[in-house]
Amino acid sequence: MTTNKQHRDLYFYKHYYLSFFKAQTEEVKTKFNWTLNLIATLDKIPVKYFQYIVNSEGLYEIRVQVGNNIFRAFAFFDGGKMIVIANAFQKKTQKTPKNEIELARKIKNEYFYEKQ
Repeated sequence: MTTNKQHRDLYFYKHYYLSFFKAQTEEVKTKFNWTLNLIATLDKIPVKYFQYIVNSEGLYEIRVQVGNNIFRAFAFFDGGKMIVIANAFQKKTQKTPKNEIELARKIKNEYFYEKQ
């Protein structure tokens, strides 16, 4: 059940996520927007859509599926209520590619460095 009350603010850091998003089909864009709305407005986000990545230094995985296509975006918290959206990609294998996780870590470090 969705509510209009905003529990979290979403921030798209630089071009990383937005470049990915612009290159997607309308169906994928719609599903990402729907999922991000859930993350922003639900008090408790189902792990089907948003899950902490163990041993990742504070990274979360935003999960989107459209048909047989699986997509992931990485995010992290800045304070208690702001979620920073980092990079995103289409998942083509069972395991999340290490280079995508490393890129998300790099983006997170860059974000907090620039914030200082």
